Amino acid sequence: MTPDATAAALALIKPSVRAQTAYTLDAPPAPRKLNQNESPFDAPPAVKEAVLAAMRQEPWNRYPPFTPTDLVRRLAARHGWMAEGVLVGNGSNELIQTTLAVTVGAGTPVVTPVPTFSLYRLLVAVFGGRHVAVPLGSDFAFDVDALIRAVREARAPLVVVNSPNNPTGTPLPDGALGRLLAETDALVVVDEAYQDFGGPTGLPLLRQHPRLVVLRTFSKAMSLAGLRFGYALAHPAVAAEIAKAKLPYNVNRVTLAAAAAALDAGDVLARRTEEVRRQRDLLYQRLGTIPGLRAYPSAANFVLIRCETRPATEVFTRLVQQYGILVRDVSGGGHGLEGCLRITAGTADDVTAVTGALAEILA
Repeated sequence: MTPDATAAALALIKPSVRAQTAYTLDAPPAPRKLNQNESPFDAPPAVKEAVLAAMRQEPWNRYPPFTPTDLVRRLAARHGWMAEGVLVGNGSNELIQTTLAVTVGAGTPVVTPVPTFSLYRLLVAVFGGRHVAVPLGSDFAFDVDALIRAVREARAPLVVVNSPNNPTGTPLPDGALGRLLAETDALVVVDEAYQDFGGPTGLPLLRQHPRLVVLRTFSKAMSLAGLRFGYALAHPAVAAEIAKAKLPYNVNRVTLAAAAAALDAGDVLARRTEEVRRQRDLLYQRLGTIPGLRAYPSAANFVLIRCETRPATEVFTRLVQQYGILVRDVSGGGHGLEGCLRITAGTADDVTAVTGALAEILA
């Protein structure tokens, strides 16, 4: 294959896509994994047993349900919403993608705060849109006035916010979503992947605002990151349009069984979520006592820190190589993240290990 032939093939790809860097994670192996905001607890044994029992009865040669009606009804009942306004997906990321697919075309302005989950910007570019970045304010707080102003000035039909925000952990302030909906004409998508751990939710606004889409996931608090299940709640008419971009049979039988079993284990998972909240608060408190570090308050299941006396990449490398602890190096993400690392709140032992290691590295 000649270079000219390769160049000719690549020329068929949209320039807006070729200009992007793929979302990826090339992480070194480490015994203590605190880099992806997963639950530190595996799925409860009862959930695994229920899934295995269900799969023994399921026909593997048949497609899963086109719409898993019983599960959708349970999710709707969980939030006091209409089943017609619930969509399930292969993780909430798929539903971010489908929502953007039905709203973003060539040159469509899409407003997001920055820094935030980088997948939003990437998908906007893939669909040919124009990303309008609004910097977070002091201490990574949301600047609601600036978001509203940006939506109006760009005449953006879509604004996407992550609350609590990744990687900063900051939640939208009370009343912010209501203002975005009342003071703009945009479709407001709020990604609540971390809402189980803190911060306000947009769910009470759904009945008043057809322009609101709320995304949730089972990857964090529900301990199902390995099976990829998420869902969206929206006005039924809006959900019907988003569903047009959804691939058929997008959630497999194993994941559907696991999601149903996780709902059955709600009490156990709620207690685990409360434990993660306690460990997050303890992690933040202990990090704040280490000279050379600045820790930012978080409503999510992780804490963002800034390395003030050592390069973040050096601290990251030493954590892995000397202590076997893997965190997330976000220092190259720009938008005020210089020198920053993100640490998932794990078990009590994880908190002790990572804070002890950081104290030694920065001593």
